[in-house]
Amino acid sequence: MARVISLQCFSLARLLQSRPSVRPTLLFHHPRFRPISASSVSSSISDEDYVSLTEEELMKQCEMDTFKASGPGGQHRNKRESAVRLRHVPTGIVSQAVEDRSQHKNRASALARLRTLLDLKVRKTIDLNEYEPPPELLQILPKKSTIRGADSGPQIGPNNSKFASGMQALLDLIFAVNGSVADAAKNLGLSTGALSRLILSDDSLRMEVNELRSSKGMRPLK
Repeated sequence: MARVISLQCFSLARLLQSRPSVRPTLLFHHPRFRPISASSVSSSISDEDYVSLTEEELMKQCEMDTFKASGPGGQHRNKRESAVRLRHVPTGIVSQAVEDRSQHKNRASALARLRTLLDLKVRKTIDLNEYEPPPELLQILPKKSTIRGADSGPQIGPNNSKFASGMQALLDLIFAVNGSVADAAKNLGLSTGALSRLILSDDSLRMEVNELRSSKGMRPLK
């Protein structure tokens, strides 16, 4: 089952986080990272767990093309088609990397960014009547949550590579309650204010929630 909701253009410069296999931990903190943007990106509902796929499995679902991108000046200018663009065929999501002269490194970076985009853009269906937050979501909740057990460990924030998985689960819930932060907070044992602060702690999370709220005629979180 898939339902696609069209979204407006958005900048990916501060939206993309890398996975542990790609350094540095946060790509948008990379001093050589160049912003990329997409003119047509969709958010979809799917029961397919794309983010658990291995690199090889995920690459098999992608179309890859290489191209020349402007690099450092002088003798170090990038003269080869080392920039990489990946298109995930099942979802139409596109990621790219241009900042390295190594095509192999750019491919790894583009794949890491694609994984994060899949976290952000692909929603899983939730049965609210039987809902239990998954462990990855519990990890990003503040300790004041009444359903967060001690075995969840310390709260992890946006600078942690595991935050993206928790963010995906949180977006699944917020999507299921049609963008209502108050309803999502009730399912997480939090006040509306506490959940709002969590959402606002990460730019990409805030952007996704506000896109959904805007589509429902709701005011954005600020």
